[in-house]
Amino acid sequence: MDWQQQLNQLRDSLPEGDTTAAENDTAETGTTHPRLDIILERKGRAGKQATIICGFTCDDDEVKEIASALKKALGTGGSARGGEILIQGDRRKDVLEALKSMGIKARII
Repeated sequence: MDWQQQLNQLRDSLPEGDTTAAENDTAETGTTHPRLDIILERKGRAGKQATIICGFTCDDDEVKEIASALKKALGTGGSARGGEILIQGDRRKDVLEALKSMGIKARII
């Protein structure tokens, strides 16, 4: 029996109404995203700054949708690749507020 089967068996043995921590997070925020990290990056960009949002566990299409909404809300450029969103410039506080308004937990590192 592998670990996934053992976990499912344990989950089935829980009394009705009990939920896991991940299910509680989803119920509270309405989203399946974990807490995201917002980082300012300066290296390798010819002296320009970029705000990076990382920690996504969803598929790339959903990350691109979030990136598009952020770019529109902030009126700035950016991109979404490899499970990360890049926003041009130092917009950490603005990104944090925009993500919170979308119901996504985030923190500035």
